[in-house]
Amino acid sequence: MRGGKSAKWVVGAIVVALSATACGGGSDSDDSASKEKGKPAGYISMDNGEPQKPLIPADTNESVGANVIRSLFTQLLTFDKDGGIVYTNAESVTTKDSKTWTVKLKPGWKFHDGTPVTAETYVKAWNWYSNVDNKMQNSFWFSDIDGYSEVHPDKGAAKAETMKGLKVVDDNTFTIDLTAPVPYFEYKLGYYTFAPLPEVFYKDPKAFGQAPVGNGPYIFQKWDHKKLIQVKANPDYTGPDKAKNKGILFKNYATVEAAYQDLLSGNLDLVKQVGPKDLPKYKQDLGDRVIDEPWAGIQSIVPVFYSKTFKDINPKVIQGLSMGIDRKTITEKVLNGTRNPATSFTPPGVAGHQNLNTDVFTFDPAKAKKLVADNGGVPGNKIWIQYNADGGHKEWVTAVCESIRNATGVDCVPDAKPDFQTDLEARDAKQVKSMYRGGWVADYPVNVNFMKELFATGAEANTGFFSDKEVDADFKKGDNAKSLDDSIKAYQDAEKVLLEKMPSIPLWEYKTNGGYSKAVDNVAIDFHGDYVLTDVTVK
Repeated sequence: MRGGKSAKWVVGAIVVALSATACGGGSDSDDSASKEKGKPAGYISMDNGEPQKPLIPADTNESVGANVIRSLFTQLLTFDKDGGIVYTNAESVTTKDSKTWTVKLKPGWKFHDGTPVTAETYVKAWNWYSNVDNKMQNSFWFSDIDGYSEVHPDKGAAKAETMKGLKVVDDNTFTIDLTAPVPYFEYKLGYYTFAPLPEVFYKDPKAFGQAPVGNGPYIFQKWDHKKLIQVKANPDYTGPDKAKNKGILFKNYATVEAAYQDLLSGNLDLVKQVGPKDLPKYKQDLGDRVIDEPWAGIQSIVPVFYSKTFKDINPKVIQGLSMGIDRKTITEKVLNGTRNPATSFTPPGVAGHQNLNTDVFTFDPAKAKKLVADNGGVPGNKIWIQYNADGGHKEWVTAVCESIRNATGVDCVPDAKPDFQTDLEARDAKQVKSMYRGGWVADYPVNVNFMKELFATGAEANTGFFSDKEVDADFKKGDNAKSLDDSIKAYQDAEKVLLEKMPSIPLWEYKTNGGYSKAVDNVAIDFHGDYVLTDVTVK
């Protein structure tokens, strides 16, 4: 997710999103208490940023909005620390052939307005999300379902209102028929875009996006744009992730450095990622309140194939640019040893991760320069790397550009956008000059998620607009394999083809290097690097 965790694009310095939690209660004279003004007692605060889109599950595909969506909505299932399936709103998800799936819901669930969560609220929502006329970013996620091509044709308006593959059996049961077997389909259901919607949504979707009514552990309170979003704990929530605090303030910061300074001063309780300037000293600053853990995410730079720079380019040129990046030195010196150089397009922690054992990800200036020169070079001999200036990326993007320039002779220019929202809008509008900073965190813990959602033709997160018939065919083999193991293996084979095509340049694996204040306890991250906010307690 660029965002998401879900799949989602990542906003933070080298992470999904810069996160922070804090507490209420205690006096300013108590060194263990929050000094944060304007926060209700028992609440925690989190550094987050401004969501790119209104808060609708299927229209949120970046980490900032995803943090809020996950607090307000609960889908059928989620994942534990090791990536294992945990049922939340579902009692069970079963199949005999990987083509027809039966979902049984836990009875008694309610939306925040008191209306019941039923099979119909899932089926109706999925049909609405999928409808091409509604222009949801994440509609692609429903494309496996039989009838998707009618509600979301490649061209023109929807030819049907509902997908024939979705059928309500009773209040707590519905079935999903796919166009072909997909062994990993159950894992996809852990993405928040599969959340249900209450009836009030359909009366005014635009208004709903500004004040959503979910079924999750927290209830929406207010959205003060570009400042904060406030949610309160849902006292009637019956899921396994019931909140142990009274609410959350999702706070907007202009820079990672500003958030970290608020953490140190007692005005913020938890940051997800410390910026490069503070990495050398954050462990000394925070002591035993440091979070230093890897998670399932990859940092990359992504060519945009509509640009003059990369349209019809020989992939070997991109391989050359990749070999011009000194990942080892940058991760050790600029990022203070907090990252591991990438060895594949997928991170550790997802099923099917493999080391590609390739020199394409290894610094070799002589070979890099020769690959670029011998295969047509870069048009204009110049590239730009777009990034969001609010995420702590300036230092490493500058270092990557210097490495490419020195190794290959290709001029490389950092192209800063003021914030993550502006960065994403430039990608969506096809306004990237040549490359952008990519960051992807697992929506579900299978290697598929780091390939199909990013590189399949027409995928919603494929904002480099890479398209290749051979790759699409290889992905289809994985989708229609006989078992989950066979599917994972087929995608491993497809990943080796990606190495030849170079739809992106993997840089390094993500790691959380953050920390929390003395005002909170029980701080931990999940398998895709998000703080488990429902577990955070206030001292």
